Amino acid sequence: MTKNVKWFFVVLVFSSLISLAFSNENVHAEKLQEGDKIPALVLCDTVQPLDLHSAREGYTLLSFWASYDAVSRQNNAALAHLAGETGQVEMLSVSFDRYASVFHATVEQDGLEDVRCFVETNGSDSEAFRAFDLKQGFTNYLVDSKGVIVAKNVTPAELASYLKK
Repeated sequence: MTKNVKWFFVVLVFSSLISLAFSNENVHAEKLQEGDKIPALVLCDTVQPLDLHSAREGYTLLSFWASYDAVSRQNNAALAHLAGETGQVEMLSVSFDRYASVFHATVEQDGLEDVRCFVETNGSDSEAFRAFDLKQGFTNYLVDSKGVIVAKNVTPAELASYLKK
């Protein structure tokens, strides 16, 4: 009897490992790297009219953040102010706050009125959160005029160096 239980346990563990190896999350985590095309942005369960494949010259900076995440919020505000100083970067800012009122207060407090800001009230349950693999933390993507990811997790200093090129 114990021999059968051991074999059952071995088969169960083995099948679990195989299923994890083929799960979408493992493939998905490596999905968005430099050189890849940026996917369509789905916010609040609808495709938003955000042109991430713009034909215009320059870059688009897609920044994900939330008011409850101090690092992402600070980075988003610094990038927005730097992008506002030049016409080379169009910034799209997406917050994952659950309440629009918190989002609007944060946008006002951080001085982001001139930036195209959007809120995804479905938070970590949203399609955008999964598509851009934000479970490891909020990030941003610098996208060229062809919709190709040029850089990921851009700091204000790195963005300034891209703009000097």
